[in-house]
Amino acid sequence: MNYRLLGHSGLRVSEICLGTMTFGEDWGWGASRDDSQKLYEIFREAGGNFIDTANVYTNGASESLLGEFMHGHRESVVLATKYTNALPGTDPNAAGNHRKSMMQAVEASLRRLKTDYIDLYWMHIWDRVTPVDEVMRAFDDLVRQGKVLYIGVSDAAAWWISRANTIAELRGWTSFVGLQIEYSLLERTPERELLPMAQALGLTVTAWSPLASGLLTGKYRISESGVQSEDGKGRMDNPDLQQFMQDRERTSRVIAVLKEVAAKGELSPAEVALAWLRHRSQPIIPIVGARKIEQLQANLRIVDIQLPEAEVQRLDEASKIELGFPHDFLEKPMVRAFTFGGLADRIVAR
Repeated sequence: MNYRLLGHSGLRVSEICLGTMTFGEDWGWGASRDDSQKLYEIFREAGGNFIDTANVYTNGASESLLGEFMHGHRESVVLATKYTNALPGTDPNAAGNHRKSMMQAVEASLRRLKTDYIDLYWMHIWDRVTPVDEVMRAFDDLVRQGKVLYIGVSDAAAWWISRANTIAELRGWTSFVGLQIEYSLLERTPERELLPMAQALGLTVTAWSPLASGLLTGKYRISESGVQSEDGKGRMDNPDLQQFMQDRERTSRVIAVLKEVAAKGELSPAEVALAWLRHRSQPIIPIVGARKIEQLQANLRIVDIQLPEAEVQRLDEASKIELGFPHDFLEKPMVRAFTFGGLADRIVAR
């Protein structure tokens, strides 16, 4: 496995990140303690050092298990966890992006993880109410205290992230080095604003749900009645899939082309879907999770997969989206002619 620098930092992270939302059975599904440890060890043996968790994953069991598994080699792990979310309760300050939520969450995570620092601390979800300067100043305090080394942001609007990093840079505070988003062959809307922003700001992008909640494994198909297994014997009742049900024609087309490319290359649809992410012009680190050892082993094989350019283009074409305004407007010939004084073809962009 190779390694990438995390944003504008010098921190080296593996080109695949291990997601550990499946570690623990507290939510009624997931991997047992022993199976979770095997998954962790397989990832480590493959050269992976980038581990992603969150304070709420399996009610905190994910962090607790990682605390056990890292014993004796904590220094070689790039450990990422998150704050913001809390289980439903009666405390209005238990969740959110604000300072109190952050300080309480980081202390609890440090205890569960059995460590005195977190390598990468993510703001998990934008709450849309906390002032941006409160978030960034609180993050900077944690970095100055040595409890956090780097910070990242997940599931937020591009304009808010841009404002956050600009304020941090102007005030000499710690700024975000990473962006975590949902991104896959079926979910390409981040290409409108989030990915261009990340490229402009030098943020490393990590992609969650790169297999679209399992739709891109090739085991399911879209029908009028919902998501069904290919053998017709099972269904997937996942509310997160409703966004893909709204455009059944596109979803079915993407899955069909994915299966064709996979069969041609003697690969699984999941391997092709993950490999497609690694063929983007902008580097993407997929977050892979698994409940079974064979699933993780298959996911790790993508580091050796090189898709032919023609097949990548087929996947691009099948899954493309409309970028909308202002992107499409700016590409119109008349607009380009006016914008560049008729010399667009002779002006070299950096």
